[in-house]
Amino acid sequence: MTGTVPTPVSVEAGSVLAIDAGNSKTDVAVVTADGRVAAKGRSGGFQPPVVGIETAVDVLADAVLPALAEAGVHGVDQVSACLANADLPVEERELAEALRRRGWGAAVEVRNDTFAILRAGIAEPRGVAVVCGAGINCVGMRPDGRTARFPALGRISGDWGGGWGMSEEALWHAARAEDGRGGPTALARTLPAHFGLDTMYALIEALHLKHIDLVRQRELTPVLFATAADGDPVARSLVDRLADEVVAMAVVALGRLDLLDEPTPVLLGGGVLAARHPQLDDRVHALLADRAPKAVPQVVTAPPVLGSVLLGLDRLGAPDVVHARVRAHFENGGANVG
Repeated sequence: MTGTVPTPVSVEAGSVLAIDAGNSKTDVAVVTADGRVAAKGRSGGFQPPVVGIETAVDVLADAVLPALAEAGVHGVDQVSACLANADLPVEERELAEALRRRGWGAAVEVRNDTFAILRAGIAEPRGVAVVCGAGINCVGMRPDGRTARFPALGRISGDWGGGWGMSEEALWHAARAEDGRGGPTALARTLPAHFGLDTMYALIEALHLKHIDLVRQRELTPVLFATAADGDPVARSLVDRLADEVVAMAVVALGRLDLLDEPTPVLLGGGVLAARHPQLDDRVHALLADRAPKAVPQVVTAPPVLGSVLLGLDRLGAPDVVHARVRAHFENGGANVG
């Protein structure tokens, strides 16, 4: 329910409530001071711009409250929340205050969810992550607390790419190819065929009249990559453009953190990058080798909630052995909970 919860009666010293909340799902974990994962939980997506902050936090509560109960605690020392739609510092502050009102922990830190992916993939809080899922974002951090980030609000903040942006661009080129305003591309055939349609006109009509849910537009990104793999020049140019954007963000973040001249992990995450499409993957690696030769690119495979846990442990100054125990738990598939 919407509203506030009293401050916890008791807080377990050194414990962390980790929250990783994306647009489609939320994962939580309660971790004790010695690195034992006492409980986990999952609930729906976190979308404060759509439903409002308090209602969005209610969705977090659907996972948090059962997890706290399972762990046998009323509250924790540190709430470490990495949240989608926390794109600006002012939004992080507003969301942190909303979480404080719930009384889940003595201290609360909110970051954009991209930081969870970054921290999950590195041994210490030092590196850069580029995440390409529905959208595109990039963050970086150093152990001294310095960070690099972008607003990541779409075209108004200079962004291009992600599954949604790629599908829109593919539709644009395919529509113009069919009606003669643009050059030929196989996308004019492969995009409508994905939905069992014969023409781009039919697909445009179906999307406009909502006969096909607009959310399903994201299904066209894999079609774009498949068309590129078959050699279509227009589709290949869009994949190359995405690689250029990924590397541009990474290089700028590395430069802001004075890490261009040091071996530094560059984590690649999100559904589009994690899919390891050969053309995209090869171009990203080649461009990084040219523009940031000290960068060490790698794909993140650990669950992002691990990053939220580690950020909370960083905040508490937990010893390395605790970090290692938590990482081993999540990287071993979550065995031995409790």
